[in-house]
Amino acid sequence: MRTMQHDLKKAVEKYSWDTLKKYGYVPYQVLIEYDSLVNALKHNNADSIVFYAVDLAHYIEDANVPLHTTNNYDGQLSNQKGLHALWESTIPELELSSYNLYTKHKATYLTDKTETIWMAVRRAHALLPEMFEKEKEVAANFPDSSKYEERMYYGRKTKVYTDAFTKQYAEALTTTINDQLNFSANMVADFWYTAWVDAGKPSMKNLYKSQRSERKKLCKELKAYKRNDLIKDSLLRGRKE
Repeated sequence: MRTMQHDLKKAVEKYSWDTLKKYGYVPYQVLIEYDSLVNALKHNNADSIVFYAVDLAHYIEDANVPLHTTNNYDGQLSNQKGLHALWESTIPELELSSYNLYTKHKATYLTDKTETIWMAVRRAHALLPEMFEKEKEVAANFPDSSKYEERMYYGRKTKVYTDAFTKQYAEALTTTINDQLNFSANMVADFWYTAWVDAGKPSMKNLYKSQRSERKKLCKELKAYKRNDLIKDSLLRGRKE
């Protein structure tokens, strides 16, 4: 990973675009989305600002998922198939009420956006050995009959980890997932702030001036966030959906 070309043009020259598409190009896409957000901010285009801000956040968050940095992305190469959904979805959905969703981080200007996103990828990748090992350790106490169960998803029976196994695996991982969640959220804030600065610090007050009710909701959510009460107050939008 440390030998990867950080510049997209050089990476394409070295590996080819087809290879990058096959094995992943998230760090490069983050910078593409960033430039698009800066351009949208410069033109004060509300719809484009929201679109590219959300798209940028999505790719930054993807870069912070350890299993997105390996060929063994679902545990399929180590007889741990299903690990991706377990780490990224099942555990957070089951344990979210106990997570700390507030940090004191203040958005910071990024002087080297390229190194920032590659640092995030390296950080996520470094978590892989423990993820795989802890799953094996916990699995040693669970026969398949209590480790897996079948559930209906989109009209199809799917083999998934049981809640009992999920809880023990989450406990073995301690705060890893919560830490990555907050780390990626802070990084999104930094990229958004940096884009705003690089766009010339345009005023954002009039973008949605007709939507006062929406602004009031956001203020209410911000106060709850600072108290770490988003879930308790039923204000976490992802949980509502």
